[in-house]
Amino acid sequence: MTTKQQPRTASDQAMWDSVLGLHTFVERQLAHALQRRFGVGLSEYRALEVLTRAEKGEHRMQELADRIGLGQSSVTRLVGRLENAGYAYKDTCDDDKRGVYAVITDAGRKHYQDAWSTYADVLGSALDAASDDDQLARAVQALRGGA
Repeated sequence: MTTKQQPRTASDQAMWDSVLGLHTFVERQLAHALQRRFGVGLSEYRALEVLTRAEKGEHRMQELADRIGLGQSSVTRLVGRLENAGYAYKDTCDDDKRGVYAVITDAGRKHYQDAWSTYADVLGSALDAASDDDQLARAVQALRGGA
C-alpha cells in the first residue's frame, strides 16, 4: 500500500526556493569571474579542483563526472577542452583497458592555483551581496552557520 506524503511545510518550500536562488546567483558570479579572468568555465574549474585534490591527480571519467555533477558525455567533452588547453589528459587504466582516466598536468595544477583565490574572493563577495537580499539572506545565514 502506498501512502501519499504531504509536503512538510510551506517554510521548507520557501527555504528550498531560497537555496536555489542563492545557488543561481552565486554560480553566475563565479562563472563570469572565472571565464573573464582565467578563460575557464565553472565546470572546468571544478574538474581541475577535483583532480588537484585526487591522491594521484587522476580520476576515472565516471567518478569525475559524479564528483562535479555532470553526465559521462559532458565530462568527456569537458576533459577534451582541458586537454586542448594543456591542463589535463586522458589515460587508460592498466588493469582494464576500457577504463579511462582524466589526469591533471602541472599546467592544470598551476592554472587551478592561480584561479583559486579569485574563486574564493568572488564566492565570499557573492554571499555577502546575497545576504543583503531578503529572499536569499536566510539561505546565506544557514550556509554560514548562523541559522
